[in-house]
Amino acid sequence: MLVVDLIIVLVYFVVVFTIAITGRQKGEVDSEEYFLSGRNLRWYSIAISTIATNIAGAQLLGMMGSAYLYGLAQAMFEVNAVQGILMAAFIFIPLYLREGVYTITQFISSRLGSKVALLYTSANIIMFATLSLGMTLFWGAYAAELVFSDFLVFISDDQLTRMGVLLAALGIFSAIYTYFGGLAAVVRTDLIQFAILTAGGMMVLYIMVNLLGGWSQLYVKTPELMHLHLPADHPKLPWIAMFGLFFLNINYWCANQSSVQRSLAAKSLKEAQIGLMVGGVLKYFMAAMIIIPGIALAGVLVNNPISDPDMAFPYIVTHYVPTGFRGVILCAVFASLMSTVDSLFNSLATLFSVDIYKVYINPDATDAEMVAAGRRTILVALLTGVVMGLVLMHLKFAAPGNAFTHTLNELRYYFNCGFVVLICSAAFLMSPRQWITLLAFVLTVPVQLILKELFPEMNYLFRAMWVILIGLFIIAIPTIIEKGNRPWRDWFRSSSPTVLKMGMALLASLIMIHILFH
Repeated sequence: MLVVDLIIVLVYFVVVFTIAITGRQKGEVDSEEYFLSGRNLRWYSIAISTIATNIAGAQLLGMMGSAYLYGLAQAMFEVNAVQGILMAAFIFIPLYLREGVYTITQFISSRLGSKVALLYTSANIIMFATLSLGMTLFWGAYAAELVFSDFLVFISDDQLTRMGVLLAALGIFSAIYTYFGGLAAVVRTDLIQFAILTAGGMMVLYIMVNLLGGWSQLYVKTPELMHLHLPADHPKLPWIAMFGLFFLNINYWCANQSSVQRSLAAKSLKEAQIGLMVGGVLKYFMAAMIIIPGIALAGVLVNNPISDPDMAFPYIVTHYVPTGFRGVILCAVFASLMSTVDSLFNSLATLFSVDIYKVYINPDATDAEMVAAGRRTILVALLTGVVMGLVLMHLKFAAPGNAFTHTLNELRYYFNCGFVVLICSAAFLMSPRQWITLLAFVLTVPVQLILKELFPEMNYLFRAMWVILIGLFIIAIPTIIEKGNRPWRDWFRSSSPTVLKMGMALLASLIMIHILFH
């Protein structure tokens, strides 16, 4: 690593920290300002910040590694996110904004009751503070270590020790500016982090496509990897996995506090809907930036493949990116990490302060006390996230030949299926009984285990679809028999005819992509 690369990285951290802290409120901070940036976000901030949060090290390393193995089919996770974005924009966000909630938990409480809401927010807090934070910190440290290990030997001669130090340092840095600046700081930093992430990603894309010989060579040298839909019996990415992704996208884009929080902070419904749809277009660019380099690498190394698919991104950077530009790439990795980590910290602070502290611990809490409780949550989450990151680090090195992103996805989906069951019940059903809803949520985990035991060859994404449908049927059948259904007209809302046309165009583009790249 040359001095110029080091200077680029140091300048990046200084700039990010300066932008995060600049403009923060002095003295007593209003809770709405801290958690939701005063509900004043414009569409461009919503679009960029939401997508910057979505793109993490799991994409740059995990998905690029999976694309190296399985090709364009890995892009299903990126392009099909448009389904979830459209559902968020026209179904769920209008419901949340109509009720003026800070958190999704408050919406669930109003529709399903306080017991269900407590279970929902508790499960989310545990997930965010452990697996979500741990995954993100792990991928960032893993990327930095693999690409710049020679420079980082001053930390330690032991690889795991170096990664552990990096993991903790990145978490601490993100926690500091989120602690002081709240959502406003997160959004401000996301804007520059998205620019850096895009610059680094496009640089890698350009280098690899040219190295392969041009875009047309993707179909000449790697034709088997240029299919979005793989056979139904494919072990990891069969085309039928799209059905599971349809429901799981509801969890991420419609029921995940870290993704939805920008839309909850929108100046208006129109700003939220436009921001989300622009974010949907950006997802297409992110898909190309993440997936194509992995496929191109497979074509370049056709006679000398790498053994660990998650080494695809580090291999590209160390072998093909010119010295002096590697600092930009490392900044892109750090940007992808911190834009996700700071959002998780802010969401955890919001969930605990609003849903737990204000409701159960100190109902008379002032704004200052709520903000203080949120900040303490960030400190606790920093500790739990670092510990989980270290655990995942050891799991990865115990099985280096697998595409680790699928291992982590399957682990997350054991819990995410229950979240989808709850949010769909809250949005579409008429006041289900609490005990039935709680039962269905809890049963999603054993149903997962039973289906895996009975049908071990079933793809984990397709299995998630059946788990969610079973949970929804448990709640929906007795509820509809007893109380009927919510009126269909309440399921969809557009802020204007122009916004509706934008949504239809985005949906048409998704259909066209599936036809063209089948």
